Amino acid sequence: MHCVEKVSRVRRLLIVVFFAALAAGCGEPQRETASGAPGEAKADTGAANMLHLYNWNNYISEDTVKRFEAYCKCKLAQDYYSDNEEMLAKLAAGASGYDVLVPTGNTVETLIKSNQLRPLDRSLLPNLTNIKPEYLDPWYDPGNQYSVPYAYSVTLIGYNVEKMRELGLPTDTWAVIFEPKYLAKVKDKVTVLDSQRELTAAALKYLGYSINEGGEEKLKQARDLILRAKPYWAAFNASSYIKELTIGNIWLAHGYSNDMFQAQQDAAKAGRKFTIGYSTPQEGAVIAVDNMVLHRSGKRPDLAHMFINFMLEGKNSAELTNQIGAGNPNADAMQYINPGIAANAAVFPDKEGLKRMEMMRDLDRRQRRVLARIWIEIKVR
Repeated sequence: MHCVEKVSRVRRLLIVVFFAALAAGCGEPQRETASGAPGEAKADTGAANMLHLYNWNNYISEDTVKRFEAYCKCKLAQDYYSDNEEMLAKLAAGASGYDVLVPTGNTVETLIKSNQLRPLDRSLLPNLTNIKPEYLDPWYDPGNQYSVPYAYSVTLIGYNVEKMRELGLPTDTWAVIFEPKYLAKVKDKVTVLDSQRELTAAALKYLGYSINEGGEEKLKQARDLILRAKPYWAAFNASSYIKELTIGNIWLAHGYSNDMFQAQQDAAKAGRKFTIGYSTPQEGAVIAVDNMVLHRSGKRPDLAHMFINFMLEGKNSAELTNQIGAGNPNADAMQYINPGIAANAAVFPDKEGLKRMEMMRDLDRRQRRVLARIWIEIKVR
C-alpha cells in the first residue's frame, strides 16, 4: 500500500512540475529527493534549466535543438557515443547526471535489468500515440514502461549502381558479399563492417539462421563462410566506408542504412559520375531500434519528459529522417518526410519486409566466449 501511495505521489509531483515548467517557461529547476521525486530545494547552478542528453553522433537536427530550447527556455547539453558498449562502459565507470539516453533495444534491456532507468510517466507523453503500433510493446521493454522509440537503422548493402549494373551483379542478396563467384568481379572493392555481431549476423542470415544464433556449430558455419569470402574484401571498415563509397574507391559495402543515405547524398552533391544505391537483402537483415529513456541519475525528469514528448511530434521527428535517412517509427512524421525517402523500402520496409528483419539480443556468457574466439580466428587468418 505504501508503494502505491509513493508512486501516486511521485506521479502527481511530476505532473505539477511539468505543467508549472510549461507555464513559467521552464523556470527554476527542481532537485530530486532521495526517493527520486522532484523536491523543493533548488538544483545546483550548473544543472539549472539544463537538459543533459547522451546521444549518438549526428542524431538530432540542430534546428530541432534550437526549437526545443526556445520552446522550454532551457539549454540542451549533449555528450556523444559511437556505440552502445561505449555508453555502457562510461556509465559503469561512474558517469552520471544524464537525463535522457538513446540506446538500442538490447541495451535498453541491459539498462532495465541493472536498474539504471527511471520509469516513464505516460501521462506526460500524450504524443506517444504517434508511434506506429508495430514499434510499441517490444520484447526488451514490454508495455514501454521505460522506453520510447526514436529512430531505427537497417544493416544492409550499399553499392555503386553503375558498377553493379556493368558487372551484372545482384544487389538484393547477401550472396554478393559472401560468394566468390560474385566477389571475383569486385575483388578489393568490397568492405564489411568491423563488428563481430553485425558481420556474423549477415552470414547467419545468408545461411538461413537467426542473427541471434549462439550455437557453436552454426557460428562455425558462419565463420567458414566469412573466411572463404575474406580474401576478396578490401577491409573490415566501420568508419570510413561512407567516404570510400562516395569517392568511388569502394563499389560494394556492408553497412547501415543511414550511412548509405549519407553516401548517396554526398556523391550527388559532389557531382560524381556514378550514383550510390542501397537495398535490404532478400534473406533478411538486422534492424536496430534506438529509444529515448530516462536515466536514474538525471536531475530534470520534468525536462526529460518534455523533450521526449516534443520529439514525438511529427515535424520534429521527421527532421532526423530528412537529415540522415534514419528509419522513423512515428506515423505522424510521415507527412513531413521527403517523399523520396518515404518511398525507399530500405528505409521504410513494409510488413513483409519487417518479418525478415530481426533485432539483436544479448548473448549469454558462453555464447559470447564462443563468438569472441571465432572473431579472433576471422581476424587473424
